[in-house]
Amino acid sequence: MSGTGRGPWRNFYGRTHGKTLRPGQKRALEEELGPLSLSGVTWADNPTRRPLDLAARFGARPVWLEIGFGGGEHLVHMAAANPDVGLIGAEPFINGVAMLLGRLRGAGVANVALHAGDVRDLFDVLPEGGIAKAFLNYPDPWPKARHHRRRFVTPQFLGPLHRVMAKGAELRVATDIPDYVRQTLEEVPQAGFARVDHPLGQAWDDWPSTRYEAKALREGRAPHYLTFRRD
Repeated sequence: MSGTGRGPWRNFYGRTHGKTLRPGQKRALEEELGPLSLSGVTWADNPTRRPLDLAARFGARPVWLEIGFGGGEHLVHMAAANPDVGLIGAEPFINGVAMLLGRLRGAGVANVALHAGDVRDLFDVLPEGGIAKAFLNYPDPWPKARHHRRRFVTPQFLGPLHRVMAKGAELRVATDIPDYVRQTLEEVPQAGFARVDHPLGQAWDDWPSTRYEAKALREGRAPHYLTFRRD
């Protein structure tokens, strides 16, 4: 642990920036991201890693978490369809965060909080059992065998996720990569999640198609939908 407010050093393999942001996206990040961001997640703001007070942000509402929300289609859909729930979105790719801000503005939802960074920092400060449902939609597949340890469905991520989820909480995983399905079915149960009987090729009733799913279908890859419950 660092004494400088920067926290421990962690490998991070994903992208944080893509194409140059448009002026409107830059303004949104400057003006709209701050009020939506969870305070107390960064090491500089919370070097002692006090647990977040989710009730102060969301009241008595149950809290859901989307890990890597991409462009935000799913997160905005879920927030709009479930106003009695608080949703936290974690995404390190700033272009995706900018896209989400535009979608949130258009939808007019007010039950969302964001962490524009590594979800592991968020796991550090989420209270034990504080998350009632979690979503992992089309995560980075890391297709090369030597990179499989970077996938989310590994102990370095699943252990902290298990800690912050409530007993009986639902974990949903959507992917179009057969080997990711294999690893998910192997490692997620070992981390303390029981698989729920659900047809692999059948989307959930409240699932909105995303651009990642549309791309998979265009390229001939079948989407898979897996459901687990935290033991």
